[in-house]
Amino acid sequence: MTMSRQNIFSNVKGDLSSGLVVFLIAVPLCLGIALASGAPLFSGMIAGIIGGLVIGCLSGAQLSVSGPAAGLTAVVLSAITKFGVFDVFLLAVVIGGVFQLGLGLLKAGSVANYFPSNVIKGMLTAIGIIIIMKQLPHAFGYDADSEGDFTFIQVDGHNSISALLSTINHIHLGATIVCVISVLIILYWNKIPKVGVIPAPLVAVITAVVLNGIFIAIGSKLAIAPSHLVSLPVPESFGDFIGQFTTPDFSAITNKEVWIVGATIAIVASVETLLNVEATDKLDPLKRHTPPNRELQAQGIGNIISGLIGGLPITSVIVRSSANINAGGRTKLATISHGLLLLVCAALIPTILNKIPLATLAAVLLVTGYKLCKISIFKEMFKNGKYQWVPFVVTVVAIVFTDLLIGITLGMAVSVIAILRGNMRSSYYFRKEKYQNGDSIKLELAQEVSFLNKASILLTLDHMPENTTVVIDASNTTYIDFDVLESIREFKDVKAAQKNINVVLTGFKNEYKIPNSENIPADYQANIASGHVHTISTGNHEQLLKELQLN
Repeated sequence: MTMSRQNIFSNVKGDLSSGLVVFLIAVPLCLGIALASGAPLFSGMIAGIIGGLVIGCLSGAQLSVSGPAAGLTAVVLSAITKFGVFDVFLLAVVIGGVFQLGLGLLKAGSVANYFPSNVIKGMLTAIGIIIIMKQLPHAFGYDADSEGDFTFIQVDGHNSISALLSTINHIHLGATIVCVISVLIILYWNKIPKVGVIPAPLVAVITAVVLNGIFIAIGSKLAIAPSHLVSLPVPESFGDFIGQFTTPDFSAITNKEVWIVGATIAIVASVETLLNVEATDKLDPLKRHTPPNRELQAQGIGNIISGLIGGLPITSVIVRSSANINAGGRTKLATISHGLLLLVCAALIPTILNKIPLATLAAVLLVTGYKLCKISIFKEMFKNGKYQWVPFVVTVVAIVFTDLLIGITLGMAVSVIAILRGNMRSSYYFRKEKYQNGDSIKLELAQEVSFLNKASILLTLDHMPENTTVVIDASNTTYIDFDVLESIREFKDVKAAQKNINVVLTGFKNEYKIPNSENIPADYQANIASGHVHTISTGNHEQLLKELQLN
């Protein structure tokens, strides 16, 4: 695998600016996740550095940012407690990376094709809500919970809601002022002429540091204490900095518990990565597609290296990825530059970083969270019908009140049940009165056509009217299940001839092994001109229900 050259320097200014913003967010998150995991603080920074530099170079993702993941904190904490020694746990991280690399080589990343879009949108929305719930206490200066804790039940005994209520009794006026000013700068800085070249979040951070410095200098009660600032480990010498990197204990290679933890890390990290990469692709303004198997391979190599030098397990992380997109990142240069900044600043200027108030970083994340869960997203999902919004809402609620994997599992289950229920209830056929002899019908296949779509597509094809032209368009698909392809072949080669149906296939990729039609029939072209082409989409279940009716 080599670094993709696809326009990596086409957006240098925006990518470097975005990399800086993601770096500022990543520092407290890396430290917070390490703290919540019961691991050395610097192990979180190592994971962030490897996620940026190594995975950023090897991955096929243009916008995904990798680093230590909040979703693995419970696994890591349990494993470190069980082993009692951190370097034994590092061996499990290396083993997990090897497993993950193997999954990528075995093409296991194709499972990403089965993630429904409503569940992915639900995940993004839920993450936005969680960010807001978790960052509001930090915005008001209540930092009892670590920055990296995104679980509903917190390690301090509180939950996300009770922590919000407790914030009322712990409001720090100085932190609140810093956060409000930071939010205003982030929202309105770019509207000032000729200053947009400087990233708004950077201006907010510098303003916060200067403002708190003034508070401290004048002895004001508004001064923010060190416990409410970034707390990056400060080595006294270069030797001390190098000493923060540790190696695994390979003598534990025969311990079966280490292999079990390694396999657990590989599975959880792979699922989270595929989910986050799929979600990031949906946020990508350029609508690019990340190769999932290459991503698993890159993540596996990253985890091997991270474990070898003392880092936490790594996954693609949606919080940093969405912040990258919002800050103007468009190529992998953004994530690589953020990793380089983590390395350089951790080695050379940790003292300066430790002057940054958590309240100003909370402001950056609050804006990011809002963009992920705007009211317009809910309106859009409700407009798409119950088969879209029910799994969406279930996913949102489940993730907010449990965790990412449980929420996704429940959302997937509800989505599958909705599809199966629709298919079981529906023996579809076309409304004969709507179609005239010789009409043309265009069936547009969805972006992802899984085995769950087979029943409705098969019934739709079986009930096509006689003496018509049927166009099956796969131009927008990235994946079609083998069984669906077999049904299309059977319809074209056998069933269509029995009903005098002229079948036109278009947009099918070479790997589908279905040849596209070379000529467009004259009657189809005439029907386009006369408006007698009826288009339906397998990607819109509500539209199918309108176009087709129950027996």
